Amino acid sequence: MQSNAAAAMLITMLVVWARDGKPHYTSMNENQHIAYISNIGAEGIQPFFITGSIITVVFLDLALFSERWLRHAGQLVPNKGKLDKACAISSLVFAVAGALGLILLSIFDTKHHPNLHDAFLVLFIAAYIISAVLICAEYLRLGIFYRSQHRVLIVSFFIKLSFIIIELALAIAFAICAKSKDISKRDPSAVLEWIISFVFTGYVLSFVVDLLPSVRTRNHVPQGEKRIAMTSMSGPPASLEEPLTTDSTGPNFYRGQRVF
Repeated sequence: MQSNAAAAMLITMLVVWARDGKPHYTSMNENQHIAYISNIGAEGIQPFFITGSIITVVFLDLALFSERWLRHAGQLVPNKGKLDKACAISSLVFAVAGALGLILLSIFDTKHHPNLHDAFLVLFIAAYIISAVLICAEYLRLGIFYRSQHRVLIVSFFIKLSFIIIELALAIAFAICAKSKDISKRDPSAVLEWIISFVFTGYVLSFVVDLLPSVRTRNHVPQGEKRIAMTSMSGPPASLEEPLTTDSTGPNFYRGQRVF
């Protein structure tokens, strides 16, 4: 849902700009022909921009917190050490910071608060990239430990690693173009901003891969429960001594083979 919301917001903003004849907004530079997301968001549809931003980051952060809770509750395989657990918790902190950055940049628009808007844009991008790096570290450790049982962890690691590499490269190129004194670089930087945003929706979608293993269906056992079952099967069956009969000498026992 969060990915659909983000993509729907971006597509709607592009449609609005095209429908209005690709106007040159007052917040755009003189020789700029392609509008930034923030240019469109600051002109007439700011309430929609704010609402879409809030929905996007709230559902993304809920997905992150859900993944953390499901891992703690045993529906997903648990963390195996303090380091990967610390990475998981720290990633949530930076995700919340990134969420605040996106919400605040949509409120403090580029038309009326350009400096604040740019600062919150940096906060949004940097915080979510750091959050993704920490999640990658957690999933790398989990993937190595459970490599023979749950290959989806390594798949998720490579998806997020791809996001980090692509998004970081795009962010650097965007910053160089946006801050260049060459005004001809404004249109390329606007295009890069749109690409960064759509890549971000792909990152949001990647969390479906993380949460699906926790779903119980007729043909699927949650990842955490499957791990417990496999662990039980690989070890010797647990046994209990149970009374067979009771007489004057006390209970007589046999070795019951009850497996847990």
